[in-house]
Amino acid sequence: MKLNEIADKAGARKSRMRVGRGIGSGKGKTGGRGGKGQTARTGVAIKGFEGGQMPLHRRLPKRGFNNIFALDLNEVNLGRVQLAVDKGRLDAAAVVDVAALVKAGVLRRARDGVRLLGNGADTLTAKLQFEVHGATASAVAAVEKLGGTVKVLAPRQGAAESTGEQAG
Repeated sequence: MKLNEIADKAGARKSRMRVGRGIGSGKGKTGGRGGKGQTARTGVAIKGFEGGQMPLHRRLPKRGFNNIFALDLNEVNLGRVQLAVDKGRLDAAAVVDVAALVKAGVLRRARDGVRLLGNGADTLTAKLQFEVHGATASAVAAVEKLGGTVKVLAPRQGAAESTGEQAG
């Protein structure tokens, strides 16, 4: 066997259909584009057009909304924080906030703040003082169990509505 003898199996490569090459080809005259008019021309994009009928995307109802006041918070597990303390990247005596977590390499960027999650709470051994925008109940319980504190900076959503005050 030589390199010039290597070939595909018969029928593996099919030659493309050449449109507009005479009536006898089966794709002659209009070249598969139908009759005359806009769609027979090049550069036509009538996506979703249904011949004047109300298009499907306009017949269906809109759903949901985009909350412009929603905060884009980083979520940090207690296990990741303890790992940073163990490696010496995070000072356990100092206050742990967004800036400290970014400096320690736990977070890439600050965004709108941090939400503390309780995953890895069993590995937490350091007494830490957190200043975060939100925290789960399990995370707060785990930190306070070791004598640490969790200060929540953002007001709890729903607290302002229930008292009749305006948030902001």
